[in-house]
Amino acid sequence: MEEDYIKLIFGLKLKQIRTDKNLSLFGLSKLSGLSKSYLNEIENGKKYPKPDKIAILSEKLDVPYDQMVSLKLDKNLAPIGDLLQSKILKEIPLELFGIKESNLIDIVANAPAKVNAFISTIIEIAQNYNFSRESFFLASVRSFQEANQNYFEDLEQSVLKFSKAYQVDLDQTITSNDLEDILVEEYGYTIENNELSNYEALGNLRSVFVPKTKTLLLTNEIDDPQRTFIYAKELAYNFLDINERLYTFPWIKFDSFDQVLNNFYASYFAGALIIPNAKIKAQLHKIFEKETFDTSLFLEAIDAFNASPESFYQRLTNILPKAFNIQNLFFLRFTHKAKSDKFYLKKELHLSHHHSPHANETNEHYCRRWVSLKMLKDISKNKKEHVFDMQISDYENDGSKYLVLSSATKDPFKERHYRSISIGLLINKQLQRKLNFLDDPKIKHQKVGVTCERCAIKDCKVRQAPAVILDKAAKNKKIESIVEELTTKFTS
Repeated sequence: MEEDYIKLIFGLKLKQIRTDKNLSLFGLSKLSGLSKSYLNEIENGKKYPKPDKIAILSEKLDVPYDQMVSLKLDKNLAPIGDLLQSKILKEIPLELFGIKESNLIDIVANAPAKVNAFISTIIEIAQNYNFSRESFFLASVRSFQEANQNYFEDLEQSVLKFSKAYQVDLDQTITSNDLEDILVEEYGYTIENNELSNYEALGNLRSVFVPKTKTLLLTNEIDDPQRTFIYAKELAYNFLDINERLYTFPWIKFDSFDQVLNNFYASYFAGALIIPNAKIKAQLHKIFEKETFDTSLFLEAIDAFNASPESFYQRLTNILPKAFNIQNLFFLRFTHKAKSDKFYLKKELHLSHHHSPHANETNEHYCRRWVSLKMLKDISKNKKEHVFDMQISDYENDGSKYLVLSSATKDPFKERHYRSISIGLLINKQLQRKLNFLDDPKIKHQKVGVTCERCAIKDCKVRQAPAVILDKAAKNKKIESIVEELTTKFTS
């Protein structure tokens, strides 16, 4: 965008100077002798005038030539310049979201003041909420997932091509040994199983890939499902011919948006390989067609794959929208330390619309009636490896209900830390047609809120804070009503 940037900056400055002098395009055309259409193209960043034309504009507008050609913008337009020159704008593939660079330039050129105000607002919000470059990139990937209902047919087909090329039987449980042979023999990997465990400072780092020697370093603390997922991601990078990639799992830094996006592609491929499309669909059909919810059948479905419960739940977010047309859903991952009253929402995905249970940045207290949090409390007490429960969550404030399935497991890398994974399905006519067990009387119904500060449930025994935000809104509404009443009284 370097050439476009220079054109746009000149156009923005010309437009600002013209409007400051209360000149129309027609007026500037008469004053300078340049055609109105030519000036319009300059202001919209389409053309950059030759030096003799700049000299004419400089003279007629009484602005120094050097000031006209300078790329420095005044304070009113500076945020736009910062955005256009920023690495973020260059790193994010705009075409991913159906945006052309020319469209972006047109928007900025046609309404610079409004775009500037918008950008300034975004920057202020980002600063107040500590919205980092990392957060921005991850939010962009989530938006990309949501825009595609989190289903990517090209990656699903790539898994089928891979299984055929390397004779991997997708009907059988895939183990790390199956994938290690391919990495070593086909792609020349060297795998070191104990190296990372020698470095205490590496914490929960599970793998490091050294590209120069194709060496994959692993910690010996991972189990076979984790090892299998790491191998599957490495195979994805190779089979999909991805070069711009991250080298640690979980990642600790990135240099570009492409690395973050490609990490998602590799993870999707890995999930689709370990939990094949056809196999999980068949299992879900069995679960959904029953008149009552069969917990054992659901847990058997999770155990049918060499994958963690989290991988299974994430795979549901791929399969349910496409195969079952269940598109109104959310995915949440919470973390919790034993005997703590803090719960942290570390990962979320919302399809179709922004569902009620979502992260907040104001230190509010998540509703303790959520099954997601109940599971964390349960597992921290009974010390089991995996606990499961479900409920129908009734959000009184917005009138929506969700079927929520939730599992909790130990954090393998942090002592006395636990995580819960939940998927929530909006209960509507579409879901009622697909799930025969929705009327099962054994499924617990629970009235819930989003956070205690916004919750209208009276006499809640697990409330952590008063409904201050809800009370403030009610008070403001009452004041508004009285003011309106007084206005009417003294108007008539």
